Amino acid sequence: MDENVKVTAPIYQQIAADIASKIVDKRYEVGEKIYARSYLASQYNVSAETARRAICVLSDLNIVDVTKGSGVLIKSYENAVRFVQQYTEIQSIYDLKHNIMNSLERQKNEAKYLQECINGIIDRTERFQSFNPFTPFEIKITPQTPYLNKSISDINFWHYTNATVIGIKRDQMILMSPGPYAVLLEDDILYYCGDNDCQARVKNFLYPTNS
Repeated sequence: MDENVKVTAPIYQQIAADIASKIVDKRYEVGEKIYARSYLASQYNVSAETARRAICVLSDLNIVDVTKGSGVLIKSYENAVRFVQQYTEIQSIYDLKHNIMNSLERQKNEAKYLQECINGIIDRTERFQSFNPFTPFEIKITPQTPYLNKSISDINFWHYTNATVIGIKRDQMILMSPGPYAVLLEDDILYYCGDNDCQARVKNFLYPTNS
C-alpha cells in the first residue's frame, strides 16, 4: 500500500500556530501590529488567500484583532498559549499516527489502509463521545455540487446540515480537522459526523438536484 500518504494539518493552520508561538515567545507583544497579509504570504511562501485564512484562524480564537485600515494587532497572549498547547497536542497525535502507519505491512491494500485512517479519526474523537457520540460518514465531492471550490464556512455547511466536517482525503493526503476555511475540491472525500439523519441532509445539500 502507498506509504506516502501523510496525516497533516492545513498549511494555514500551521502558519497560524507559528505566529501564535512567536506571541508565546514574546517575539510579538500584545498591542503590537504584525505584518500585512502580503508580507506573510511572501514570508511563508504561500498565496495571499492562505495567509488570509491563517489570520482568520487567529482572529476567530481572539488572538489577534483585525481592523480594516489598521492592520492586524496582537490581542491576547493567554489565548495564544492555549492555541499553541492544543496544536502541539494534535501534532503529537499526527506524528504518532504517522509512525503507526509506517509500521503497517506493505502488502495491505488501499481499502484496509483507509479503514485504519478512519479508525484513527474515531480514536481522536473518543474524548468527545460522552456528550456528542457519533459515527463518521463520508461523501465524495464531484462537479455536480454547486459548492465546488467554495469553503466550508462560505456555504454555511454546518448551518444547513447540522453535520461537522472532521477530515478531508485529498489525493494522497488526509487533512484532519480541516476547519471552516477548507475549500471543497473535485474528488475530495469528505468525512463528517452528526445525528442519524445528517447523512441525507448532507447529500441533499451538496447535490440538491439529486434529492
